[in-house]
Amino acid sequence: MAVNLEETVKQLTDFLKTEAKTETVIGQSFQLGEFTCMPVIKFGVGLGYGGGEGHGDMPNGKGKGEGGGSGAGGGVGVAPIGFLVTRGDQISFIPTRSSKGLGAAFEKVPDLLEKFLEKKNERKAEPVA
Repeated sequence: MAVNLEETVKQLTDFLKTEAKTETVIGQSFQLGEFTCMPVIKFGVGLGYGGGEGHGDMPNGKGKGEGGGSGAGGGVGVAPIGFLVTRGDQISFIPTRSSKGLGAAFEKVPDLLEKFLEKKNERKAEPVA
């Protein structure tokens, strides 16, 4: 069976372009009060291909041999890593990794954002001496 590696890679690349998006893996952006949250993913792909053929005498002198073979493999990894969060013209990144998992990060997002934005506004309001 002849394999057209170039065509196979093109088909795989086209598939990844359409399917390996945050929207199809994790979900669309969403509103959380006055915050807009956009999921961010880490995506990795690895591919390998090899083949060969051989002709000749068997090393033990018991006959002649001919053979061929090929193989291919791949792997894909997808993981949520955080959220880009906007409020007005301010943008922040909230990572999802915590000791309690993704659920704990979701619960903390509103409080963390509020504290972050309050401190940022306090710094702007302080006069420079």
